[in-house]
Amino acid sequence: MRRLSPREVKRMMQRMGMEVEPMEGVNEVIFKLQDKTLVIKDPQVSLIKMAGQSIYQVVGEAVELVELEEAPEIPEEDVQLVAAQAGVSLEEARRALEESGGDLARAILMLKTKG
Repeated sequence: MRRLSPREVKRMMQRMGMEVEPMEGVNEVIFKLQDKTLVIKDPQVSLIKMAGQSIYQVVGEAVELVELEEAPEIPEEDVQLVAAQAGVSLEEARRALEESGGDLARAILMLKTKG
C-alpha cells in the first residue's frame, strides 16, 4: 500500500466534507470525571468539522488530580435551629450538620436518636 502525502490526505478530507483547523493558544484542557479530574497542559488541539458536527482532538500528556471533597458551608441559623430542636449544644449541632451534609432533618434525627 502506498503512503499518502499530507496534501493528498487534505484533498481527500475536503472531498468527504471534513475541515481540520489547529486551535492556537490553548494552555490547558480539563476533563472532569465523576471521581477524578484529568488536566492536559500545553496540548495540541485540532477542531475537526464534519457533517455539521465539531470534534475536538486533544493530544498531550494527562495528569490526574484527586478531588478533595469540600465540607458544605453550614449557615449559623441552621446550627441554632438544630441545637434548639434537638436540645444540644451548638458544637454538637454543627458536627451533626457536617455529618449529614447540611441536611437539617437528618441532623436532628441523628442527635435525637443518639441521646
